[in-house]
Amino acid sequence: MSVKLMAGTRIRERRLLLGMKQSDLARLAGVSASYLNLIEHNRRRIGGKTLLKLAEALEVEPTLLSDGVGRRLVDGLHGAAGRHKEFSAEVERVEEFAARFPGWAELLNRLSHEREELIQTVTSLTDRMAHDPQLAGSLHEVISTVTAIHSAASILVETKELEPEWQGRFHRNINEDSQRLAEGAEALVRYLEGAPETGRDIRSPYDEMHAFLEKRGYHFPELENDSEGGDVAALLDDARTVCSPGSVILLQDLLMTYVADAQALPMSDVEQLISQGAWTPERIATTYKMTLPQVFRRLAMLPTDLVGPVGLLVSDVTGAVLFRKPLDGFSLPRSGDGCALWPIYQVLSAPQTPVSVTLRQIGMDSERVQALAVSEQIEPASFSTAAVTKAYMLLLPDMDPGGAQTARDVGLNCSICGISQCKARREPSILTKAF
Repeated sequence: MSVKLMAGTRIRERRLLLGMKQSDLARLAGVSASYLNLIEHNRRRIGGKTLLKLAEALEVEPTLLSDGVGRRLVDGLHGAAGRHKEFSAEVERVEEFAARFPGWAELLNRLSHEREELIQTVTSLTDRMAHDPQLAGSLHEVISTVTAIHSAASILVETKELEPEWQGRFHRNINEDSQRLAEGAEALVRYLEGAPETGRDIRSPYDEMHAFLEKRGYHFPELENDSEGGDVAALLDDARTVCSPGSVILLQDLLMTYVADAQALPMSDVEQLISQGAWTPERIATTYKMTLPQVFRRLAMLPTDLVGPVGLLVSDVTGAVLFRKPLDGFSLPRSGDGCALWPIYQVLSAPQTPVSVTLRQIGMDSERVQALAVSEQIEPASFSTAAVTKAYMLLLPDMDPGGAQTARDVGLNCSICGISQCKARREPSILTKAF
């Protein structure tokens, strides 16, 4: 049932809320009571003039009667139903539910979104526990110190006759280790409490590099015409104030690549392509004699208000993340361990063979995205060295969400994926009992 037809239900609910008789409302609107009865039961469409009179009589905005609840709420309820198909929710009546019980609809939508946020929090904490070197180092220090204290204390307890000199040494060691344990535990607590608010959860040079890129919106206008690299040096000077030396090295390589890509596809040509419309990465590559990885990088580093939302994931043959720019509705891992069903891993075995797949990430807002993947060989293999390969996955919003192409259901990683009986699963999920 369409939103337009649902106006009748909203009119009836509003009339009953005001305690108004159907005949009185019909008189104020200039229609017969029988015709209003058909309208209230969604059997007649409402003309614009009649709608205005009804809205005036019911003391509401006309848009509240015609449009009802926001599209956001209806879409949110559709998303909640899609994530829990086992309940067979009556999705064809979701607009009626939202219109008749807006409070309950908002509550259900809020709970669904909070659940998704909690899943994302678990994902972040799981990823942090697995890959945070500072956290791992702090825990290792605490455990090592506890082990040393336990060992010294055991010797003192089990050795009945111990020379005073050795007793003094063990007592001194226990005292020093206890002090070290207290300092280590205090530092660990400080780190855990401070990280979410102060940004100290940034762990690796890659994390620092991505934080710098995100702050700049993944775009650097000063580099669009920088053929000499002078502006790159200025940007690196700014980065040194907030980034470690390792991340500055990574950033330098990325910015120099940015300059080369900008020279291959200047901003003026980008604006011309956008104005013409119907551009595709493949067409750009053919027209400007660029490789697809070049085009992917260039599109990902352009302003969102110019090309729209664009996401990009770059990895090496081990699956380690070299570059990540998330797309709304599709999460990306911070350091690797992505979903094996993503096409970025498929193309690693076939360099220069592009793949296009429509994806839908389970557990998010179930939005379809178009994933374009390709890999390139940076260095060829020889008898003495292995080939160096990078894989790229460009993420674009699906331009045909109702199209015939079936979307491939994927996850973020196995540990929090709700897809059951997945042939690519490598570890159990906390969200499902099935392996």
